[in-house]
Amino acid sequence: MKKALSILDVPPFLVLIVFSFFPSLSFAQEITPPLNLTHHFVGYAALALTAIAYIAAMTEDVIELKKSKPMVLSAALVWFSICIYYAMHGQAKTAALAFESNLLAYIELLLFILVSMTYLNTMSERGIFDGLRIFLLNKQYSYRQLFWITGALAFVLSTVVNGLTIGLLMGAVALAVGKNQPKFIALACVNIVVGANAGGTMSPLGGISTLFVWQHKILHFTEFFALTIPCIINFLVPASIMHFSVPKETPAISKQTIALKRGSKRIVFLFAVTLAITVSSNVLLELPPAAGMMAGLGLLQFFNFYLTKTEQENGAEIQKSFDIFKSIADVDWDTLLFFYGAMMIIGAVGFVGYLDLVAHFLFGEMNVSIANIMIGLSSAFIDNGTLMFAVLSMHPDISNGQWLLLTLTLGVGGSLLAIGSAPGVGLLGQIKEGYSFGFHLRCMPAILLGYFLSIAAHFWVNSVSF
Repeated sequence: MKKALSILDVPPFLVLIVFSFFPSLSFAQEITPPLNLTHHFVGYAALALTAIAYIAAMTEDVIELKKSKPMVLSAALVWFSICIYYAMHGQAKTAALAFESNLLAYIELLLFILVSMTYLNTMSERGIFDGLRIFLLNKQYSYRQLFWITGALAFVLSTVVNGLTIGLLMGAVALAVGKNQPKFIALACVNIVVGANAGGTMSPLGGISTLFVWQHKILHFTEFFALTIPCIINFLVPASIMHFSVPKETPAISKQTIALKRGSKRIVFLFAVTLAITVSSNVLLELPPAAGMMAGLGLLQFFNFYLTKTEQENGAEIQKSFDIFKSIADVDWDTLLFFYGAMMIIGAVGFVGYLDLVAHFLFGEMNVSIANIMIGLSSAFIDNGTLMFAVLSMHPDISNGQWLLLTLTLGVGGSLLAIGSAPGVGLLGQIKEGYSFGFHLRCMPAILLGYFLSIAAHFWVNSVSF
């Protein structure tokens, strides 16, 4: 009879290799709680480096330094200082595990957005968005109609694609159809920013803050749909006010014809399949959203292989297949690395102990609704994803209705200023005619009215969840 294999039968060198790669398997360690460094030099240094990094990132256009650079360097300095202090006190493992926990949260976000941007870059290369621009021009819509069409498309598309990508794409469309009409371009860009942020707030697939809440399993995928009416109000109110300032003229018809490259429609279908896999695997199998998105990236890679092989067999030379790795390389790495720095810095500040103090004040001494509204207003200055990650690190004990309120205020609060959200920052860098920080600021009263009316709608529609 064949003897059952036991651990003693495994070669010692193999056991040593396994334990060297997975040290947590070798000994059961009791991890001590983090030290309170809020009144220590390390804590003060963390706050100072965080402030310097954010000031440098917010003044990117002035100092001409990419926003990711100060954030990544500051994150490294903060965590190294914390880890050195913990190592000096014999608790290096505690700090290392805290860093790994924050890193895992970032990796899930990175993979999700990376796949989304790769699909969008591939669609752009196949001519889908150029086709949309030519289609709109050929329809001879007036500027006012184009104002609503671009804003509505930004709202709808941002429910499944991140707001930065949609903002840049629809901004390019507005720039193309509004040539020599800077006022239309400026108003359309403001409308696109508001639409992209509002649409992304009602779906965990479109907004960074909603994605965080979904990834942390605080709200289920379908619970975000409760924000549909508040988000629609947030988009319609400022758009209706700005409508009367949009020129009434009609742009000249385009002389170009739509020429989509081979496989373009099938890539759109694959993207829809990817989103379906992502949602279903999370709801049914409780897998993180990144798992479904990476499966979709595999589908896109094999479709790229299919296009390449069939073109070689048919001898086609006019329309070559796309380069999947070029689509990956062309994603907005500056923004992705900015989020790395932001999440790691916020995680470090929380590990030091400052977020517990803030949480005690916001969710202990203040009214929770007022606290969430104030946090949303602050997202006009600080990225909503960073703020949401900070709140999640506080672990507040609040109801689902309050989590929805926080998601709403953080998602749409970034529309108040051009620097408050990824679509606004992206358009500031892309659009050189009409749209500016000052012009967006002049539209803030209308956006602020939409902000408070959407909050009122949430309290009315979702009163049961509080």
